Amino acid sequence: MLPDARPLLALAPVIPVLTIKDVRQAVPLARALVAGGLPVIEVTLRTPQALDAIREIAREVPEALVGAGTITRMEDIQVSTAAGARFLVSPGTPPALADALATVPIPVLPGCATVTEAMALAARGFTALKFFPAEPSGGAAFLKSLSGPLPGLVFCPTGGIDAAKAPTYLALANVGAVGGSWIVPDDALAAGDYDRITVLARAARSLRP
Repeated sequence: MLPDARPLLALAPVIPVLTIKDVRQAVPLARALVAGGLPVIEVTLRTPQALDAIREIAREVPEALVGAGTITRMEDIQVSTAAGARFLVSPGTPPALADALATVPIPVLPGCATVTEAMALAARGFTALKFFPAEPSGGAAFLKSLSGPLPGLVFCPTGGIDAAKAPTYLALANVGAVGGSWIVPDDALAAGDYDRITVLARAARSLRP
């Protein structure tokens, strides 16, 4: 049986999606997010610094649950888990990648954007899926329509979601959490304004009691 990713989504209503370009920012950023009540953190593999950032957060901020996002290749799985990632997220899940992710001993949020993709992942035993890109792919209305035919699935929509749109998603019974980057504005990160990030994280945490 695959590790259940649904408890991961129950820890906080928002999963910050981070693209880290400076490893020195990783630890204070993770601490700021945890202080604001968002302990589940996705670091995307979109920069050369991503794996080092995951490694630093895993070592220095044990109260954070850090995962690796943008898993697109089989080799991403091994290097991410070796760096200390405690969960994995893919933007989409072709069959070969789905087979590989089904063997991982940590929770996985495989990405989907259609009913057929969601059904194929459910058939492999996945019960929590990433819905990406959420807004261009039909948004909250699309996910609401899936609750009837696919009642066993819970989703983490990501892509185009901000503080204004998040509550509509979080009100759905089949949404466990949303992913977003609005909690970490570029200007706040550039200025090292981690207090502001904590305030934004606290506001995101309050989107669902």
